[in-house]
Amino acid sequence: MFSSFWFGVQQDLKIMFLAPIICAIFRLAFILVYGPRKSPRGEWRKWVACFRYGFWWGMDFNAYVFLFSMVLITIPAAFIPAYYAIGDTVRLMGVALYAVVLYTAFMGKMIFYYHFRDTFNVTMKLGRNADKKNLIDIFFNQNHGGWIILGYIPYLIFCWFFGKVLLQLPSISYVELSSSSMQYFLNTIVFISAGVFFYWFRYGGTLNHRKKPEWDEVPTIVKNDIFLSKATIDDLIAFELAWKREVCEALKHDDAESLAIMKPILTRDWSSDTTPLALFRRTAKGAKIQKPKHIFFLLGESHGQSPFDAPFHYLHLMDASMRFREESNAFVMNNFLPAGMISQPSLVSLLAGIYDADLELNENKDFWYGNVPTSLPLQLKKLGYRTEFWYGGGMNWGSLEHFAPAIGFDRCHGGPDFCPPDSPKTWLGIYDHIFLEEAAKLIKETDDGQPVFHFVYTTSNHGPYNMPYEEYGFAVEKVMPDAPEKLKHDHKVVKQMGGIWYADQSLIRFAEQMRDEYPDSLFVVTGDHTINLIPFQCDVIGRNEPHLRESLLTSFAMSHPELKQDMMVGNTIGGHMNIMPTLFELIAPAGFPYYSIAKPLTEPIDRVVTPYCWMTHDRIGDYRDGLSQQLAVSEELLPFARDSREFCEERDAWCELTGWLVRHPELLDDAGRGKRV
Repeated sequence: MFSSFWFGVQQDLKIMFLAPIICAIFRLAFILVYGPRKSPRGEWRKWVACFRYGFWWGMDFNAYVFLFSMVLITIPAAFIPAYYAIGDTVRLMGVALYAVVLYTAFMGKMIFYYHFRDTFNVTMKLGRNADKKNLIDIFFNQNHGGWIILGYIPYLIFCWFFGKVLLQLPSISYVELSSSSMQYFLNTIVFISAGVFFYWFRYGGTLNHRKKPEWDEVPTIVKNDIFLSKATIDDLIAFELAWKREVCEALKHDDAESLAIMKPILTRDWSSDTTPLALFRRTAKGAKIQKPKHIFFLLGESHGQSPFDAPFHYLHLMDASMRFREESNAFVMNNFLPAGMISQPSLVSLLAGIYDADLELNENKDFWYGNVPTSLPLQLKKLGYRTEFWYGGGMNWGSLEHFAPAIGFDRCHGGPDFCPPDSPKTWLGIYDHIFLEEAAKLIKETDDGQPVFHFVYTTSNHGPYNMPYEEYGFAVEKVMPDAPEKLKHDHKVVKQMGGIWYADQSLIRFAEQMRDEYPDSLFVVTGDHTINLIPFQCDVIGRNEPHLRESLLTSFAMSHPELKQDMMVGNTIGGHMNIMPTLFELIAPAGFPYYSIAKPLTEPIDRVVTPYCWMTHDRIGDYRDGLSQQLAVSEELLPFARDSREFCEERDAWCELTGWLVRHPELLDDAGRGKRV
């Protein structure tokens, strides 16, 4: 009987190694597809350390192949001869199921990295309220979903036959002793050793769980390489780490803990029975420009800064915006941080005047019926503006139909509601040029002479980039004749370049049309966040990986006939939360009270701190990776600093502020009325 266990446990050990071999192949594929360096030449020590540490770290999951095979097959098969006879087939079926999980996680990571330039992170938790049709559209039309699904077939065939090869490797013969007591002793040692082997593998080659592989112990030679450090982490490990990470720790804190954490941003003592936002009351110093009849806040989907940087001008992706920015009455800032790294947190933060901090305030029903004094539309209403929200998609996206009116908009318009029924659209919304043309018509038709604030949010610069851009004027040889041939011959990249160019052309055409109609208008043009706007893989520049500024910074420009550069006191850095107070300092009369958690750009700005990033005049950092880099435009790759997190206490305080309001919905004002401060 025990001889069956002896041979069976060896089969368990053999089949276990299929999982780390698959993970190593996936790791290599990830490096070859996305890595800035495709060969280990000159970096053998780094690559070996990456694969070695990745093997042991991955055993946190992969070792369970051995355990489950032993418990579910080998032990019962030792008592059931018929089960023992089919044991290898059952092992192959079990490992095939696990291989499916590994393949799914790997493809998920590949897609996630394509869009976010990161392995799995906490952003994936925000997908539960995403437009599922849009995700499906992106999966099949941008990320080759059909081929990924078909890929399961050859992949499983490979796993099955490779698993058979492993199981056919020779086994150690069973040791039979003349003494029955010694035989039982040996069998006991073997059985116990099997359990010890499992823990030894699972803890990464040690029996001390405190020395178990984890991020802090990744070899320095690998950790200092930003990309290889990500490649070291097996896909299931990355998924587990992201899933365990809380979106916002603030929701776990009690009031005393919150008060202590918020102290760095509280300017004076505060009574916890009122909203802490009361401490952010400011007074306008007096209008610097004539109060405009129309304010247009244009939020462009994925309208980032990188195409505006000098090394990429020759791609002509943002020619329309470049024309808009070059006008004498425009104020431009080339170092501008978004309030969120994806759409909803940025949009919500801009409207609410507090960082959403990935808490999805727009999906929180308390914020469908309550408001905050920092609300942008609410405060503009106090200046006499009618507030209107325009979105290219349906108002059901992100529960905007509930959130937008509650945050203070008098009228809300979703593209499908006012555009012609046969208007072409993506899953996100009506094509930008049609949506903006129809919005312009409706704005003129409903103009009654009252001051109006228009918040306009577009949708088209978004995957899967399957719009007919050629019909709308884009031709790669015409728009970017000097682009590398590698770019011109990459169909998928050309489609994305067309989408970026088209969205910018549509947005600025709308701005120019509205300026012709209403010459005294104040315009704000920014993006909700940025994406991978520059195709580094196509040799557009001498390096093949982006700087942090190219991965993080969104665009920003303001325009008004009376706007002058010196009004912004020489500021060169800013962020989304600086926009609202800037508006009030430009147009509000002296003494006008308003609420803002950030300073206006009319005052010196020495740093920008968000829940995700920080920036000073000379450096930019990402809290998520602990990376920082010189804030400079350069064709050469600038060095990164590891474990570089500045202003952490301030960052935690901003997150805590939002968490406090979520935990205390009773402190919210009645929606749109703003009675309590």
